[in-house]
Amino acid sequence: MSEVSLSAYELVNAFESGVLILTEDLRLIYLNQRGREVLGLDENSDLSNILPQLMYQFGVHDFVQGNETSRRSKVTVNEKDLVLHTSWFEYDENKRILVSFNQLDTLKKIIKEVDNEAEASSLLSIIMDAINDCIVYVNKDGIVEMLSRAYAEFLSVDRDWAIGRHVRDVIENTRMDIVTKTGKPEIAQVQEINGRNMIATRIPIFVNGKVVGAVGKVLFRDVDELNTLYLRINNIQKELNLYRDEFKKANKASYALDSIIGESPGMKQLKDIVKKVGNTNSNVLILGESGTGKELFAHAIHNNSKRVDAPFIKVNCSAIPFELLESELFGYEEGSFTGARKGGKIGKFKAADGGTIFLDEIGELPMSMQAKLLRVLQDREIEKIGSNISEKVDVRVIAATNKNLENMVNEGQFRLDLFYRLNVVNIRVPSLRERREDIPVLAKYLMEKISEKEGIRVDGISFKALDFLKNYDWPGNVRELENTLERAINFMDDETRILAKHLPPKITGISSYDSMRTLKETLEEVEKDVILNRLILAKGNKSEAAETLGISRTSLYDKLTKYNIEA
Repeated sequence: MSEVSLSAYELVNAFESGVLILTEDLRLIYLNQRGREVLGLDENSDLSNILPQLMYQFGVHDFVQGNETSRRSKVTVNEKDLVLHTSWFEYDENKRILVSFNQLDTLKKIIKEVDNEAEASSLLSIIMDAINDCIVYVNKDGIVEMLSRAYAEFLSVDRDWAIGRHVRDVIENTRMDIVTKTGKPEIAQVQEINGRNMIATRIPIFVNGKVVGAVGKVLFRDVDELNTLYLRINNIQKELNLYRDEFKKANKASYALDSIIGESPGMKQLKDIVKKVGNTNSNVLILGESGTGKELFAHAIHNNSKRVDAPFIKVNCSAIPFELLESELFGYEEGSFTGARKGGKIGKFKAADGGTIFLDEIGELPMSMQAKLLRVLQDREIEKIGSNISEKVDVRVIAATNKNLENMVNEGQFRLDLFYRLNVVNIRVPSLRERREDIPVLAKYLMEKISEKEGIRVDGISFKALDFLKNYDWPGNVRELENTLERAINFMDDETRILAKHLPPKITGISSYDSMRTLKETLEEVEKDVILNRLILAKGNKSEAAETLGISRTSLYDKLTKYNIEA
């Protein structure tokens, strides 16, 4: 063969399709490497033995005997579906037969790739028509190949006219062609178009390390748009900071160690424990009767810890309905149940992440929720309702109860493993009758607090009244003491000190209704006393007080006026 012929055969050998060349009398001239691969032949295969069967399978005999100049067909060889193209051609004044063939699967793949490319191109064109963004694409020579309708309208040009032209003929002061040459992106650059300063970004497109084009996008059609957006973002940031500040205020420990009033040895010892416990991350269980101030200790522990700047989340386990408890503690995903808030909701544990969660009345927690809480304490993970993904949380747990948890464990009402998890550090707050020596200092503190709140002058308490307070057993503890002092202050007339007569009979054992009073006066005094007590218990809520008294709100107002009670 000549050098030219050899070069031609080498070229054919590089084809992706199999190529078979035959003489007119069906002698083999050439089979390229791809053809051998498709037919499953190696370099040592004896083609003289294979060729007759191959000619029969390819239908070459029929083609030669017929009058066709070319034929397309599909055959099966060695369990492979092949697509053939058989044709005549002349070389050196001799007729030759050319058969090109390939596997059907390979052709399908090629067709699919072409279809996908066409589909992608079509989809891109649709997107460019639909979006309201100003986008342009140029090839490596700076020729516009795609232009969004919005950009064409912004430029006041016909899009069909612009496509195919050099970008400099279409866009004023453009640098798109420069980007295709330098290969360097230009981000958020000012560009003047039609007398307006816009802001544009230009990004080069690389394929196999070479620049093949560039994409340009107008970020803001006018600098004024950027200023407007900046002001809007600035306002959103201010609102976000406001909400963040409100969240911090609402979820902040309000009381410090100094808020715990008491100089008795037991209280001093407890304050020392709070200081030590504050420096750790251990769970704390606070025990004590109702009204002893367990929440004060929880606040103080948080404020003496390294978590002082993080959230302090309070949860009253007895105040949340059972069916809502899990969603309140752990949150839920959007659509997880009927009535779920759009966007879902984070739970108390997630809100307390990095800080402290105070679980008050832990003894009221149902057994099913005890198991879920135990998992959180063990794994330090929570799982929202409606989610399959667990989230890590870093939360210190402080729990409190007025119940005897050990007895509840023995009775099967509280999990033993949860009790051990909570009871890492145990603090027992003494009742008021166990620290009677603190009553004078507590009374002084509470009187000043009530005086400031109510705007009533109180200079102190008589020795006799104080003795009555010290000798009473205080089943309601500090909370009952505060209510008693508030009631007494409301009963003061022209006096500026709390006297024994201002205290309720259950504390003094002395009836304030002497024999010189008429029945009407005695009944009115009792009525005034009851109304004051109900107002104190209702914390000044007149509707609630009227409801518990069994009278209308209007009747209550009439009686407040009658007895000159300010509430």
